[in-house]
Amino acid sequence: MLICLLQKEEIMTKIGRAVLLVAVVVSPFVARAFDIRGRVISATSRQGIPYAAVVVEGDFTKGAATDSLGYFTIENISGGVARFEASSVGYTAVVTPEYIISALTPFVEIELEESATTIEAVAVAPSPYARDIESPVSQHTVGIGDLERSPGANRDVARIVRTLPGVAFSPIGYRNDLIVRGGGPSENTFYIDGIEIPNINHFATQGASGGPVSILNADLIRQVKFYTGAFPVDRGNALSSVMDITLRDGNPDHQRFKATLGASEVAFSGSGHFDKRATYIFSVRQSYLQLLFKLLGLPFLPNYIDAQAKVRIRPSERYEIVVLGLVGVDNMRLNLSEKGEENEYILSYIPKIEQETFTLGATLRHFGGKHIQTLSVGYSFLANRNKKYIDNDESSEENLRLRLRSTEGKATVRFENRSLLGRWRLREGAEVSLRHFFTTTKQLLPSGERSYFNYDTRLVFAGYALFFSADYRSLNERLTASMGVRMDGATYSSAMAQPWRQLSPRASLSYSLGKGFYLSGSTGLYYELPPLTALGFRVDDRLVNRTLEYMRVFSSAAGAEYRLRERLAVSLEGFYKLYSQVPLSVADGVPLTCKGNDYGVTGNEVLISTAQGRAYGAELSARWQIPNKVSVVGAFTLYWSEYRSNRHSPYIPSAWDNRWVANVSGTYDLPRRWSIGAKLSAIGGAPYTPYDEEQTSLKTYWDATGRAALDYSRYNEGRLKPFVQLDVRVDKVWEFRKWNLGIYLDLENITFSEITLPDALLSTGIIENPSAPIEEQRYLLKRIKQRNGTLVPTFGVTAEF
Repeated sequence: MLICLLQKEEIMTKIGRAVLLVAVVVSPFVARAFDIRGRVISATSRQGIPYAAVVVEGDFTKGAATDSLGYFTIENISGGVARFEASSVGYTAVVTPEYIISALTPFVEIELEESATTIEAVAVAPSPYARDIESPVSQHTVGIGDLERSPGANRDVARIVRTLPGVAFSPIGYRNDLIVRGGGPSENTFYIDGIEIPNINHFATQGASGGPVSILNADLIRQVKFYTGAFPVDRGNALSSVMDITLRDGNPDHQRFKATLGASEVAFSGSGHFDKRATYIFSVRQSYLQLLFKLLGLPFLPNYIDAQAKVRIRPSERYEIVVLGLVGVDNMRLNLSEKGEENEYILSYIPKIEQETFTLGATLRHFGGKHIQTLSVGYSFLANRNKKYIDNDESSEENLRLRLRSTEGKATVRFENRSLLGRWRLREGAEVSLRHFFTTTKQLLPSGERSYFNYDTRLVFAGYALFFSADYRSLNERLTASMGVRMDGATYSSAMAQPWRQLSPRASLSYSLGKGFYLSGSTGLYYELPPLTALGFRVDDRLVNRTLEYMRVFSSAAGAEYRLRERLAVSLEGFYKLYSQVPLSVADGVPLTCKGNDYGVTGNEVLISTAQGRAYGAELSARWQIPNKVSVVGAFTLYWSEYRSNRHSPYIPSAWDNRWVANVSGTYDLPRRWSIGAKLSAIGGAPYTPYDEEQTSLKTYWDATGRAALDYSRYNEGRLKPFVQLDVRVDKVWEFRKWNLGIYLDLENITFSEITLPDALLSTGIIENPSAPIEEQRYLLKRIKQRNGTLVPTFGVTAEF
């Protein structure tokens, strides 16, 4: 996807005006201090823990002890972002997720788990960098501070995680494709409060997971756990990453609201309560992203609306009910008024896109002492419509190139039990699902006579899974270990219906050498079902991909880490991934996992499960922070990503073989609630495939596709140059007695960095040999320069009350 350049002088003039506006309203007010209320409860009995110690992380002069019912109040905490440490004899000490400290800070609830001995609670110091026993490597946590103020991300969770170790980004196009440890965008899965959602982006690529902007409002997110390996046993159907999102709870004391007016959207969110047992949060957003894209000179104009809501009900101390919903409505129009050869090329192939998506889910949790049962139900739905006409001329149906109408959905019921038995943690559960996929497609074929490929699909099948894991921690927690197993099956075919064929064992181990040094490792076998677009593809009314198998990856990682309490964490981690049973395109010989980073649909073609792949490398990362002062995160990943069409073929670079990626991001908190941040991102050149000029020039081919053909006999022979980008962000918050006012300025790619792509081939519409038979006629082609990269400024105002 190309991004046309703006005149630098014009953009800098607009930014200068925005900066001037910020300077004019510099606050004369002194930062305030606030009182924070909360309660410490038992994770199993849900009863208050008396006389527990609660302190502000990094400032032990700010703290309090709980009363006989577990309630506490900490007075005079400075505004900003903070965590809390809680400890009590007989319980394992914890560090909470981050909270924004202000007059609007909600009631803070802290859960403590009983420890194996009373000594354990005082011998082990908590750390914000601590990881789950099940995932001692390949796990990263994103808190509110990162969500609110990450430079260049515009509070988009899919862009924020791109700064983590092992996660690559694509400078080609305004998209959120997740490329994790050399794996493609179709290898990721997402959960919100335990409910699976198919995609977190608007204008989703059906069959993958990318899109231009997240469907999630960061105002509702408490924390994100991002797994690049060592996946939890209850989080299936992923090969490269699992994004586990925890939403905030509603405010049990007050009704609070927030309004945001940004460069690309207007949003309104709220947090409050119905009564003392039921709380809620909600968000509604309306974009005017089309205005920003028009300003940037882009030939497509996306517009979206989304809404989210969560209700938590506690009918008693032993039971908790959570109901959540997520909906998005998308409409992408073409900006035919934009001129220039670059825009002309994009307009020649990109379709109009209309989508509707929603997820509904509910969770019932029972706290039965040492045993916690969870029953969750969820349903996700996507409706996708693509339409494209030759030369974008809709005056006649004879110009139709593509009309696709598709819906897919998944209903899931999952039950699990978690047992806390001293130094052991057991988890067992089962899951059943029902998937449906309906599509009607009419697509122009590159043939001599104008003919279309038509197919209708009605596909419904069930899935099921069993899982079990056991976690162990030694008396002093120097040693932790985990073992688990999962089995998945589906009634799509007889092979998939046998869950023992998808047996997924995994194990992890971590040992503390003392003084903050840890050695950890994990290994496992993971499976993912091919996308419904592939499973439902038909030719001559026959499901031609019935022989497909679950995609499989053997993934291992090992590393060393040093932690200095809440101040510093440095880690070095190596990984190795071995893929098998990957669907391979019969038409072009490219694995399905090497596709899916463009708009439209992927997977709707004839496939065979013969492709293999491997990805391996090392990640060096560091995080240093002084609470309420400075936070710096850096990561460097060196890796290789390769594939082969079958086990007899040689390995060649995959589409995601950038070889290296580096990110350094920092935020500094100034007095009076000012903060400034910057992020430097760099990535190695991606491989590319040269164009097939002979194929492209054929009139029948160009009319059917509207874009240059790739020479797959030379797949990924070329390589682009490396790309470097600098982002800057400035935030300011004014705190009044009952409300807050905030402004921010986010400058993505302030260096105007560009990446040069191979010259594209574009039809001139002139037939070189008009007297030849139609199947031999060729268009006269022209070459156009492809440069990608521009400054993307975002200015916004928020008000909380």
